[in-house]
Amino acid sequence: MGNDASKPTLRPDPESLFRYSLVSLVLNHEHRGLARPVAIAEVAAQRHIDLNGKARTVSARTLYRWLSSFEQGGPDALMPATRKGGPVVLSQELLAFFRDQKQADPRTSVPELIRRASASGRIAAHEKIDRTTVWRALKRLGVSTKRLKSPKVRDCRRFAYPHRLDMVLCDGKHFRAGTGRLKRVALFFLDDATRFALEVVVGTSESAALFLRGLYLCILHYGLMTRLFVDNGSGFIALDALAVARQLRVLLIPGRAGYPEGHGKIERVNRTVAEPVWRLLAGNPEIDPEVQALELRLRHFIQDRYNHTPHEALDGATPWARFHQDARALRFHAHTDQLRQAFVLHEHRRVSLDHIVQVDGVAYETPLGLRAQEVELYRHLLAGSVSLLHEGRLVPLAAVDVHANARERRAGGREEPPTPALPPSAAQIAFDEDYRPVVDAAGGCSANPQSKREENES
Repeated sequence: MGNDASKPTLRPDPESLFRYSLVSLVLNHEHRGLARPVAIAEVAAQRHIDLNGKARTVSARTLYRWLSSFEQGGPDALMPATRKGGPVVLSQELLAFFRDQKQADPRTSVPELIRRASASGRIAAHEKIDRTTVWRALKRLGVSTKRLKSPKVRDCRRFAYPHRLDMVLCDGKHFRAGTGRLKRVALFFLDDATRFALEVVVGTSESAALFLRGLYLCILHYGLMTRLFVDNGSGFIALDALAVARQLRVLLIPGRAGYPEGHGKIERVNRTVAEPVWRLLAGNPEIDPEVQALELRLRHFIQDRYNHTPHEALDGATPWARFHQDARALRFHAHTDQLRQAFVLHEHRRVSLDHIVQVDGVAYETPLGLRAQEVELYRHLLAGSVSLLHEGRLVPLAAVDVHANARERRAGGREEPPTPALPPSAAQIAFDEDYRPVVDAAGGCSANPQSKREENES
């Protein structure tokens, strides 16, 4: 693989990952045959949930800018620019102009308002005003910044990607297993073009860790996919999942309400599994409810039965045959370690005064001497471990065990330096002058020592 993953990149911020997800969505629309203006209009017409849980709409102009940055500089070009200098303060006259123009022409955009102000001489040629500044100013004035939109007509025609691993679909199925009817979830990974079931993993919840383990196994066994369509679950759109997809250069496409891509195909797999497998799991005393046992059972089903069953959408061909007949070459990493390195995130944290760093809500104990310092952490997502780069080597960190710390004898407190010998005080000098030592010059003991003062008086 051309992608050098010898050192993990710094974990991108949530805004960069949000931009990457929308760029992935536009590029996927283009691949399906939509012209770029149509694809951008499709994405701009939707409401998107960012990684902070906030519903947002993104204008077509912004999407054009993000796409241009991505095509020129890759994912790193989507990082938000750092503001230089202090905040820009708009004059009252300029604010009034923007307000009047927007109220008179509700369809106009904020960039157009700025262009009108520049053309009319209200903004100097050397002066640069960001559209976000104007947008926020209008919001504070109570002026609506929403633009009227044309009615949306969604193309819901059946489609399929032409080659294997052009698109991989991932979705979860919640079920119960064993006599205790324990809650379990299975994540299926399905190739869109050939309906070939690539992998299935089982866990106790729909988490990012479970999703990343399934993604790793897919890439390890079948190679790197171009796109990955996921459900809108929290585990799929977590920061870690988006960061890994970005590092792998995989276009991660989160599902949204009213966006039918992939759901029908992955649900077909669930229906196929339902009859022989799902109904036999709940309440069955012969079923081992441990996730490893359930994963083995489901993997056996998809590999030995589902993939070798003729599929209606494939004109009677089996998913296994269609997948292996595809002429598209599979793309593997040169080494397994290189692939695993893509699942390692690199970030900086500050150590607390009690030698603790917090990672995903877990407190890890750092070596002594690092309090209040910024350290470099490596989060190994597949192993679920955290390491600290210290003096050129990775040091594994352990979660804090407060009970063990309570039992462990503390290292001695701060050792006080030896007190240096001080010159004799005035009182000491007077004492030495007034009283002789009890040992005389010959080494004998003076039984009746006499002070110099008494000697002088006699």
